[in-house]
Amino acid sequence: MVYDTVTSLNAAEVLARAKAFFSERVTSQAAFPEVEGPNYLVLRGQGGEEVVVSTFPADGATRVRGSTFLFDQALDRFLSTLPTPEESAA
Repeated sequence: MVYDTVTSLNAAEVLARAKAFFSERVTSQAAFPEVEGPNYLVLRGQGGEEVVVSTFPADGATRVRGSTFLFDQALDRFLSTLPTPEESAA
Protein backbone atom coordinates (compact mmCIF):
# COMPACT_ATOMS: atom_id res chain seq x y z
CA MET A 1 0.00 0.00 0.00
CA VAL A 2 1.18 3.55 -0.71
CA TYR A 3 0.68 6.46 1.69
CA ASP A 4 1.28 10.20 1.12
CA THR A 5 1.47 13.29 3.29
CA VAL A 6 3.00 16.76 3.25
CA THR A 7 5.15 18.08 6.11
CA SER A 8 7.00 21.20 7.11
CA LEU A 9 10.11 19.12 7.94
CA ASN A 10 12.98 18.80 5.49
CA ALA A 11 13.96 15.47 3.94
CA ALA A 12 16.79 14.76 6.41
CA GLU A 13 14.49 15.32 9.40
CA VAL A 14 11.79 13.05 7.95
CA LEU A 15 14.25 10.22 7.31
CA ALA A 16 15.87 10.57 10.75
CA ARG A 17 12.43 10.39 12.37
CA ALA A 18 11.55 7.32 10.29
CA LYS A 19 14.69 5.51 11.45
CA ALA A 20 13.95 6.27 15.09
CA PHE A 21 10.24 5.48 14.82
CA PHE A 22 10.63 2.08 13.20
CA SER A 23 13.52 0.96 15.43
CA GLU A 24 12.23 2.30 18.77
CA ARG A 25 8.46 2.90 18.75
CA VAL A 26 7.22 -0.18 16.89
CA THR A 27 9.01 -2.84 18.89
CA SER A 28 6.72 -5.69 17.83
CA GLN A 29 7.37 -4.85 14.17
CA ALA A 30 10.77 -3.17 14.22
CA ALA A 31 12.47 -2.36 10.93
CA PHE A 32 16.02 -1.13 10.43
CA PRO A 33 17.82 0.83 7.68
CA GLU A 34 19.04 -1.25 4.79
CA VAL A 35 19.59 1.30 2.01
CA GLU A 36 19.38 5.07 2.14
CA GLY A 37 20.09 8.19 0.18
CA PRO A 38 19.46 11.91 0.66
CA ASN A 39 15.75 11.57 -0.25
CA TYR A 40 14.84 7.95 0.50
CA LEU A 41 15.13 5.22 3.08
CA VAL A 42 14.53 1.48 2.81
CA LEU A 43 13.95 -0.29 6.10
CA ARG A 44 13.97 -4.07 6.45
CA GLY A 45 11.97 -5.83 9.15
CA GLN A 46 10.28 -9.05 10.15
CA GLY A 47 10.49 -11.79 7.56
CA GLY A 48 12.47 -9.56 5.20
CA GLU A 49 9.50 -7.22 4.68
CA GLU A 50 10.42 -3.69 3.70
CA VAL A 51 9.19 -0.19 4.35
CA VAL A 52 10.18 2.51 1.86
CA VAL A 53 10.00 6.21 2.69
CA SER A 54 10.83 8.83 0.07
CA THR A 55 10.67 12.63 0.05
CA PHE A 56 10.14 15.25 -2.64
CA PRO A 57 10.18 19.06 -2.53
CA ALA A 58 6.61 20.39 -2.61
CA ASP A 59 5.99 24.11 -2.83
CA GLY A 60 7.85 25.23 0.31
CA ALA A 61 7.19 21.94 2.13
CA THR A 62 8.18 18.29 1.77
CA ARG A 63 5.98 15.61 0.26
CA VAL A 64 6.49 12.22 1.90
CA ARG A 65 5.50 8.94 0.28
CA GLY A 66 5.66 5.63 2.09
CA SER A 67 5.13 2.15 0.75
CA THR A 68 4.87 -1.25 2.43
CA PHE A 69 3.01 -4.52 2.35
CA LEU A 70 3.15 -5.69 5.98
CA PHE A 71 3.77 -2.51 7.99
CA ASP A 72 0.65 -0.56 6.90
CA GLN A 73 -0.54 0.42 10.36
CA ALA A 74 2.92 1.45 11.57
CA LEU A 75 3.64 3.45 8.41
CA ASP A 76 0.32 5.27 8.63
CA ARG A 77 1.01 6.03 12.30
CA PHE A 78 4.51 7.33 11.48
CA LEU A 79 3.20 9.68 8.80
CA SER A 80 0.58 11.01 11.22
CA THR A 81 3.37 12.14 13.59
CA LEU A 82 4.87 14.52 11.02
CA PRO A 83 3.89 18.19 11.42
CA THR A 84 1.88 19.62 8.57
CA PRO A 85 2.79 22.99 7.01
CA GLU A 86 -0.39 24.43 8.56
CA GLU A 87 0.63 23.32 12.05
CA SER A 88 4.04 24.96 11.66
CA ALA A 89 2.52 28.24 10.48
CA ALA A 90 0.29 28.53 13.55
